[in-house]
Amino acid sequence: MNNQQLIFVYNASSDLFSTVSDFAHKILSPSTYECQLCALTYGNFSIKQDWKSFLETFPIKTVFFHKDEFEKKYKIQTALPAVYVEVNGAINELIIKQEIDSCKNLEELKNLITQKLEEHDQHNYSNL
Repeated sequence: MNNQQLIFVYNASSDLFSTVSDFAHKILSPSTYECQLCALTYGNFSIKQDWKSFLETFPIKTVFFHKDEFEKKYKIQTALPAVYVEVNGAINELIIKQEIDSCKNLEELKNLITQKLEEHDQHNYSNL
């Protein structure tokens, strides 16, 4: 069995100033907020319950990084937000920024993730 995880990367830094700034920006000017992944999955104060329930259905581990944490660990710089899949230590971008940004609501994001994971799994099985 392979070691697989889904990696979500927010377009936000992990430091306190960035967290407070993001919080204010999201409330005061949501249309110009730079992280659609954050905007879709978090309310003003906490994770959306529908998102949390969706993640709990995944058969693989899910992990979350702020952009500074991700860049430090994986030495990858790309347009964010993004979603990666890591299989046996190899990391590949599964969903790019433009695809996440095109999602208008949480349901579209969930459908996109499900579709991309199915395509990824089919591709991996066809290469066996």
